[in-house]
Amino acid sequence: MATFARFGYRKTSMEEVARAAHISRPGLYFLFSSKESLFRAAVTQALHRDITAVEQALADGDRPLPERLVEAFDHWAGRYVGPLTRDVATVIEANPGILGEVVEVLPRRFEELVTDAITVATGREEAVRIAQTMISASTGLKHQVGSRESYLERLTVAVGLLLR
Repeated sequence: MATFARFGYRKTSMEEVARAAHISRPGLYFLFSSKESLFRAAVTQALHRDITAVEQALADGDRPLPERLVEAFDHWAGRYVGPLTRDVATVIEANPGILGEVVEVLPRRFEELVTDAITVATGREEAVRIAQTMISASTGLKHQVGSRESYLERLTVAVGLLLR
């Protein structure tokens, strides 16, 4: 993912990825038949790691809900603020099936986790609307800000407003 983030999907070569992974290019092709399959595996692994971190952040009942939510959104989206976000979106739009079902299943899981966390404070019906609005705010912010720090500052404001 670091190589894709550094060069962008289109400019990333299997040679660059192999060099970053400290293996030969033929060795990389033995593991992944194409750049698409490598990208799919890298994104899938990153999303599974992210959803695990989200689960852990939201489960920490000793911390205030707004703090847990901001951390969860940071794990899910904040890490991807910047050039990689635009590049991944372009790749997915041009190749809708490139990532398979992971682009549907894990975002739904994220929404469920956020909704469940908010439900404790607001009730289920209200939690669904708040969670969906937070996700929309996060998506917009991710494409508007230039840094993770700006994303987190503005998301903290959004979470605070939505939980009033």
